[in-house]
Amino acid sequence: MPLLRQFSVTGLLVGTLLFAFSLTPSLLPRPWLVQGVISGLSFAAGYGLGVGGHWLWHYLELPEPGPRLLRRIKLVASVFCLLAAGVFLWRASGWQESIRTLMEMEPVDGIRPIRVALVATPVFIAVLLLARLFRRTFRSLSQRLGRHVPRRISHLVSLVGAIMLFWAVIDGVIFALTLRALDNSYQRVDLLIPDDIDPPADPQLTGSDASLISWEGLGLRGRRFITATPSADELSQVLGEPARRPIRVYAGLNAAETPEERAEMALAELIRVGGFERSVLLLATPTGRGWLDPGAQNTLEALHRGDVATVTAQYSYLPSPLALLTEGEYGVEMARALFHEVYDHWSALPTGSRPALYLHGLSLGALNSDSAFDLYDIIDDPFQGALWSGPPFRSETWRSVTDERDPNSPAWLPRFRDGRVVRFMNQHTDLMEQGDDWGDFRIAYLQYASDPVTFFEPRSLYREPDWMREPRGPDVSPDLRWYPIVTMLQLLADLATGSAPPGYGHEIAAEDYIDAWVALTEPEGWTETELDRLKGHFQR
Repeated sequence: MPLLRQFSVTGLLVGTLLFAFSLTPSLLPRPWLVQGVISGLSFAAGYGLGVGGHWLWHYLELPEPGPRLLRRIKLVASVFCLLAAGVFLWRASGWQESIRTLMEMEPVDGIRPIRVALVATPVFIAVLLLARLFRRTFRSLSQRLGRHVPRRISHLVSLVGAIMLFWAVIDGVIFALTLRALDNSYQRVDLLIPDDIDPPADPQLTGSDASLISWEGLGLRGRRFITATPSADELSQVLGEPARRPIRVYAGLNAAETPEERAEMALAELIRVGGFERSVLLLATPTGRGWLDPGAQNTLEALHRGDVATVTAQYSYLPSPLALLTEGEYGVEMARALFHEVYDHWSALPTGSRPALYLHGLSLGALNSDSAFDLYDIIDDPFQGALWSGPPFRSETWRSVTDERDPNSPAWLPRFRDGRVVRFMNQHTDLMEQGDDWGDFRIAYLQYASDPVTFFEPRSLYREPDWMREPRGPDVSPDLRWYPIVTMLQLLADLATGSAPPGYGHEIAAEDYIDAWVALTEPEGWTETELDRLKGHFQR
């Protein structure tokens, strides 16, 4: 067929195999639209490998089969690949439903082969056209340079020039303009003041007339965080005993120009409202847009009967993935500025009359919180500990501890130096299962084996991640397999678009926060029955 001759047969065969592999399960269930994109990219990657492999074979002048044998090889390979693709398409719906069943999710329409193909085809064509445009650019540059310099030098210089040209267009034009538009859009949203929330009348609340941080300076996320502070009566009704109103201090991006100024303002406001007079002080680092997980916040305040003060500061308008790509250092800068302001004041207080100081962060907040302090800064007077939930795969402490874990402990639930300082838990384990010998300085990780934010690994492009090996995490599909290139694309899609119910993936359940906070902060006066009742309240 004339149309088929425009394509590499080897590329089509390898592409078909990677297309089939892309239909296998990963960490989270995928809708058919996302599956179509992954399958299209996988087919394109396989096609590129096939073309590249055939070129290399020919370039090395290796023996090639004759016309008759070549036709037979192509026929057998074509039948095999088509059968593989058909079988994998037929099983795709069952694989996706098995993940949903594992995560106690309602069944939905499965992966439709026709829908997947309709999405995958234009994705493959778009990548192919881009690759051919790159090849044409390279050849054009090479021909022009070849008139003046030796052929091999012209090829090398042209290849580098084509890469730089494409990168400049993608990164400097398309990517930059898109991010600028998104940043402006999210900034306008952050400035909105919804009709359903009003400035607090209580002078003890941040954003009130007496506050050092204005209502406008809180930002949208900050306004919702402050107005969601439970009153003493509301908390007492939940607990069935007297409680205090928790203290929450939030400094939005609009509160001051620089991270240092926002940190100073947050400290001054924390002192004004008596935050250092509470028994527990939480230094929380938000996600990209300034969001703090209510499941973490509300459970800690309930466990300590409201005797908690929380301080935090916003560092971006963008969602966490975009903030991580574009404003990673800015988030760290804000976290460090706030930590040093709060820690310096806290460490100057008498040891017997200051609150217990803990750090917390979810996702990108955990990454920035981890980078907020240096061990040598606190070694003489350490704070009590940190709870980092859903830590991103780029977290340095998490990565080093996981890599250096004790033998025979899985990568998805490491045990590090017998749990004397650092401990891990998930939805089926407890931090105290490693014994009572947990020091005064404690670091706790709350993570799920099915969380792609934590377990995405760039090296999965060419090697199997440790967490895929047996024994598997309880919330990871036993049908998950590693395939070069494909697995990385699947995990990227899980990271960018995946969703799961609380207790799976990147959705930390409130009842798991309760177990983590109890082990880490040791609140007084709680029985197992009362803790179960509190978990039931937050589940509802």
